[in-house]
Amino acid sequence: MAITRGEIVSILGPVDDEVVAELMGTGASVEELREAWAWLHNDEALMGAGRPLPGTRVGRLIEMLEPDEDETSRTV
Repeated sequence: MAITRGEIVSILGPVDDEVVAELMGTGASVEELREAWAWLHNDEALMGAGRPLPGTRVGRLIEMLEPDEDETSRTV
């Protein structure tokens, strides 16, 4: 079953409508979004626990959720 706006917000916190629409457009499930979020924020622990690398859809979600390189390299 495809993910809903409420599920996205419950996992990611407040996000803009464009991000919600993109994530919903992937057809991903809530479990896939949770897995992508976990890989994005704790990949070393998941790898250390012997978890298999994320599949194609989860990998796409990770790419969508990763901050742009330009955003992370800006100085204030």
